[in-house]
Amino acid sequence: MAYSGLFKPKHPEKYVGDPTNIVYRSSWEVKVMSWLDNNDSIITWASEELFIPYISPVDNRWHRYFPDFLVKYRTKDNKLSTMMLEVKPKKQTAQPELQKRKTKQFINEVKTWGVNQAKWKAANEYCLDRGWEFKLITEDHLGL
Repeated sequence: MAYSGLFKPKHPEKYVGDPTNIVYRSSWEVKVMSWLDNNDSIITWASEELFIPYISPVDNRWHRYFPDFLVKYRTKDNKLSTMMLEVKPKKQTAQPELQKRKTKQFINEVKTWGVNQAKWKAANEYCLDRGWEFKLITEDHLGL
């Protein structure tokens, strides 16, 4: 499967935004999109349709974070709930281990970790302010 492309939903009425322009950037995102599209508990979902401002620790400037998914769903006890989802490799959700040699790869991993932490902190606060939940999805959640 391609790493990016357009997702074609079976239930376009559930999608918030333009259902003809749902872009995926990984096979993992496609898997989540298919699940959202086909799950009867999901009322509406959106992909990168909302942004959250955050300050990057790399340049100390404001940036815009577009979370992967915003989902409205019905809980088992029939309540409406909202969750923001971010799909990331498990490796990017853990702080890089200190290396003796500071290679370019290590420096990039540390920068990515720092930026992700700033994004996720902003997303978590955004969700808490609205009574929503923020959740990271890794390959472990996808059964990969």
